[in-house]
Amino acid sequence: MKNIVVPFLEHTGASLKNFSKGKAEVELHVQPYHLQHIGFVHGGVISTLMDNTGWYAAVSNLEDGFTAVTMEIKINYLKPALGKYLLASAVVKRQGRTTSFVTIELHDQGELIAYATGTYALIKED
Repeated sequence: MKNIVVPFLEHTGASLKNFSKGKAEVELHVQPYHLQHIGFVHGGVISTLMDNTGWYAAVSNLEDGFTAVTMEIKINYLKPALGKYLLASAVVKRQGRTTSFVTIELHDQGELIAYATGTYALIKED
């Protein structure tokens, strides 16, 4: 299984918690700089967390020499994130030769706050 570091994700303060075939979890301990103007976790932080978690799930199924890039992601924000700990969980629902379809859930201290579907293009690395 790949050991992959994503510099942008690390920059946000998030970290990979679990990584197994077809699944991934990424956690974020919320800091003041993650908040928007009225104190909720910024939607861009949520989007970044969910997209990267979906990507980790997609690449977990790939052989060495291959990677994935996001083709499309659709996020449903169900309620504001108010807590101090976010956990994104992703599962590959279907993988073909050139694409991987993934579902991602985001929980705020155990409560579902966002749901996403993502399609990732599977490509050969240079």
